[in-house]
Amino acid sequence: MKIVVVGAAGMVGSRVVGEAARRGHDLLAVFRRTRPAELPPGVTAVEGDADEPGRLAEVFRGADAVVAATRPAPGDEHTFPATTTALLDAAAAARTRVLVVGGAAPLEIPGDPGRTVLDSPVYVPRQYRDIAAASAAQLETCRAHPAADWVYLSPPAVLEPGERTGAYRRGTTTLLTEADGTSRISAEDLAVAVLDELEHPSGERHFTVARRDPAGG
Repeated sequence: MKIVVVGAAGMVGSRVVGEAARRGHDLLAVFRRTRPAELPPGVTAVEGDADEPGRLAEVFRGADAVVAATRPAPGDEHTFPATTTALLDAAAAARTRVLVVGGAAPLEIPGDPGRTVLDSPVYVPRQYRDIAAASAAQLETCRAHPAADWVYLSPPAVLEPGERTGAYRRGTTTLLTEADGTSRISAEDLAVAVLDELEHPSGERHFTVARRDPAGG
């Protein structure tokens, strides 16, 4: 496949680039500013900004899929819906499907239907509420877009660098938790889930993943 990764310098984007290269895909890694000194074999770096849909549409043209792994800088969370719209516009213009790596905020809390992670201070401490709210707005932006072929991936409550095990659990619109109530995955295993979805589309618009429960889940 030919895959474009927007936000390729970030925690998630860089792991997606690495996982896709590992699987032998043809990669375009979009960097807003400075590209890394070294990239995996088969990866081409291109300059681009998520807020320039015309430029990105040209970059996306001919690709089999786009991965949008962007995040606003602290204080710029209010710009997230507009940035997401620009990415969706570019993907629609290029007639390319796009996988948006979003946030856990829109997921429902297990055992509490109708209440989302955004509503829970347990999963969203005060210092993370702005970016969580922006992620919830991001999913609504996807749902409202009239033309883009999108799928939205919500990570679990905790997403951080770690080990690539190659294994994970998959769900839909409810947060996946372990026996002790925690909800987490490594960025490396999230990237595995991203590539699995690109290679074998499920048809779901919104899904989530989490690490295999050490207690046996």
